[in-house]
Amino acid sequence: MSVAEMFEPLTLLHGPPMRNRFMMAPLVNQQSGHDGSASTFDQDWIRQLAWGGYALIQTGATYVEAGGIAYERQLGIQSDAHVAGLTQMATSIREGGALSAVQLHHAGHRADPGLGGIPAPASSLTVPGVRALTTEQVERIRDSFIAAARRAELAGFNGVSVHGAFGWILSEFMSPLLNDRRDKYGGSTENRARLTVEVIEGIRRVCGPDFQIGLRMSVERYGLRLEELREIAANILDRELIDYLDLALWDSAQIVQEGTFRGQTMLSVFTSLPRRGVRVGTAGKIMSAQRVGQLLDEGCDFVLIGRAGILRRDFPLQVKQHPRYESPKTPVTEEYLLANGLSERFIKHLRRWPYFVRSS
Repeated sequence: MSVAEMFEPLTLLHGPPMRNRFMMAPLVNQQSGHDGSASTFDQDWIRQLAWGGYALIQTGATYVEAGGIAYERQLGIQSDAHVAGLTQMATSIREGGALSAVQLHHAGHRADPGLGGIPAPASSLTVPGVRALTTEQVERIRDSFIAAARRAELAGFNGVSVHGAFGWILSEFMSPLLNDRRDKYGGSTENRARLTVEVIEGIRRVCGPDFQIGLRMSVERYGLRLEELREIAANILDRELIDYLDLALWDSAQIVQEGTFRGQTMLSVFTSLPRRGVRVGTAGKIMSAQRVGQLLDEGCDFVLIGRAGILRRDFPLQVKQHPRYESPKTPVTEEYLLANGLSERFIKHLRRWPYFVRSS
């Protein structure tokens, strides 16, 4: 796909269109207040992204219940007290010309007790000494996602993206390894996907007709089965329950190593599905204009920019101005990140990945 085509608008089932094919990935950065409130560092980060040329900008994982927290200094949306800070973020994104979304998150069995988190496993076998959630507790968490979406709408966001990846609670429930329940949320593939579907349906019910809903899915680790996830995705696409599906791949070029789709690209397993009006995109080591074009040619409607957006907040504008643009090579120094506008808190978070940032 040509650079000019990358900057053509993309309609969504609800609300305004994306102005181009670049979405900012939801990046955890651990720079919020200890109470989950949006900090001055959050606001500065969002302002930088807002003028970077993206079509849609998501917040990082934003917890919907106090007990669902996963990280220190994680952004929160579990309280009306968070709305003011989120409103400022949404306003900055709108002023920059992009659409906005809060990524809704609950850590499930991976909630951190040291931060006030309450591990919430689907199975009694997952966390030693912690019993599985009751049906009523599952429904309470479902309703917390829905209430959080309503707060996002009140804050002025165009929509939300539901975090169903990486073994967090919705992904956990989809996994036959982590979900051995015998109620309506366990057993069959349909039942294990029920929590995710009910969250999405509930958000659509309580939010306005132009409110946009995305879903992030991953296909690796935590006992997830590719064939089942394809079946779940096919149902969601066919019913047009969401506006966009975000495939959270570690590498957008990765090949399926076993099973029914062995030898195919992971991406093609999903882009080959009938999608009706739903848009499908991927993340995963997208570091150049050339790679963006390849993925759009391979069937993606949009791409999600993560690492490349950390290195240059204006990645889309760089691509537009330089059709052969390539991101700086990694690892980069901490000085480079500071000089390019990242906070010390964000850099502290990034230090856990030495392939991305090296000590000075």
